Amino acid sequence: MVIFSVLYPTTEGARFDAAYYASTHIPLVKEAFTPTGLRSIQVMYGLAAADGSAAPYVAMAHLTFESADALKASVEGARAAEVFADIPKYTDISPVTQISAPA
Repeated sequence: MVIFSVLYPTTEGARFDAAYYASTHIPLVKEAFTPTGLRSIQVMYGLAAADGSAAPYVAMAHLTFESADALKASVEGARAAEVFADIPKYTDISPVTQISAPA
């Protein structure tokens, strides 16, 4: 199992449409990537940093895949271009991404 994390840094003046993200983009990702090994998606929205200051990330999504091969099959697969083309519809933030494995 691998986790593909997509983190959207808080950036002054940036646009992030959480309603579109939740109602359109995430369902698109599920539909497009489930056949190639996506198991689940967890979405979180930043509230604050530990010290009470502004959250360092507006939002983050953690996509769980069956394997590294499943992740690769998804992000390089037939529907990947459709998923990536949808990103400018909800944000102009360049995300930080990371691939991780559970301990």
